[in-house]
Amino acid sequence: MKTSGPRRPKRSPVFAIILVSVAAGYALAITVAKAGAPKQTVYELPHDFTLNAPTFLPSALPGAAMTSGNRLELLENGDAIFPAMLAAISSARKTVNFESYIFWSGEVGTRFRDALAERAAHGVAVRVLLDAIGSPGRRLMAGDVDVLRHAGCHVEFFHSMKPWMLWVFNHRNHRRVLVVDGTLGFTGSVGFADPWRGNADSKEHWRDTQVRVEGLAVRGLQRAFQENWSEVTGEALVGEEFFPALLQAGTSAVAVVPSSPLAPMSGAGRVYAISLAAAAKEIWIANSYFLPDDATAGLLVAAVKRGVDVRVIVPSDDQNDVPATKAAGRSSFGPLLEGGVKIFEYQPTMFHLKTMVVDGVFSTVGSANFDDRSFHLNEEINLFVYDGAFAGQMKETYRRDLSRCRPYTYTMWRDRSLKKRVTEWLVTPIRSEL
Repeated sequence: MKTSGPRRPKRSPVFAIILVSVAAGYALAITVAKAGAPKQTVYELPHDFTLNAPTFLPSALPGAAMTSGNRLELLENGDAIFPAMLAAISSARKTVNFESYIFWSGEVGTRFRDALAERAAHGVAVRVLLDAIGSPGRRLMAGDVDVLRHAGCHVEFFHSMKPWMLWVFNHRNHRRVLVVDGTLGFTGSVGFADPWRGNADSKEHWRDTQVRVEGLAVRGLQRAFQENWSEVTGEALVGEEFFPALLQAGTSAVAVVPSSPLAPMSGAGRVYAISLAAAAKEIWIANSYFLPDDATAGLLVAAVKRGVDVRVIVPSDDQNDVPATKAAGRSSFGPLLEGGVKIFEYQPTMFHLKTMVVDGVFSTVGSANFDDRSFHLNEEINLFVYDGAFAGQMKETYRRDLSRCRPYTYTMWRDRSLKKRVTEWLVTPIRSEL
């Protein structure tokens, strides 16, 4: 009689069914939610004016106009960014408003936790707003939150992780804002976590930029914090301790531009698009997650055709912390490269900047990535600066970064591996969510 070994138990299809159902439910919920969201603006713009035209700023900037008399300090990497921000917190006498997407336990998190707690313990009103997805429990230990709260800090999380509220789950607060006493502000793209330590001097220390702001533009940063804080807590921030009288501190003209999916026209997306259409000489973009849609890619190629020097720095494949996002962006590189756009990959470490310089006079630093998520799904914030001297500093740092890049050519894109092509194809359906 023929015998056989023990039968393998049949795998239950229940798990697969649940997984497929969840994925289908998520896709359906996002589709329904987007159907009820404001119609998005498509930016297909003619080159009818330049950045020097009097119509440029009124056309480009949403909301309040630029404020003059600001002093800006460009800070590069953790070694410069964190000491400046910690010193500002330590100087607080009345209020500290701190908002961030990423705040993780570790060396950097501990330094900021202790600085914020120390001020609260001495009677300063400290408000901390963190994103529930960017700063989850597995990254930010409950003990660190307890230290802040026990010291007197008011800590809240933007849109707690509630998977059944899928549109809320997908609407994240990606802003970075610190405002001290209503008179000193910081913004940019840094995360308050250990990968941002150092000076981009190893693969473990990321490359990033932040801006220290004094002058009337600080009010814009405060209003952006106020907007998100009020949504979460219902508390209105008013009075002298938040909006004191501000004097001119420098010579830079600055607009603080928040972006929100609750608006039909993306703040940052609008300024980016109109700047690309107006450019006459150069467009230098540095962005960690570069996923231009067809209309924006068309603006970049059109700029090249009229003689504009268009350059883009992105992370390299082996240094990117979100491979799916890099794959989605890479799928659009071919038409850009064929159209004359120059693309460069930063080699030493993860490249996390979100900056742009146009025609040596108009520039931006902020939290918005060059993708649909930042332009239409996230809360974002950018400084747009009309100042040749500041743009010159931005170009200097851009050239330094460029010296640490390798060109990414059309031949490299054409000859990319089958694995990369398949990955690009797989992420195409969720490209706008990345």
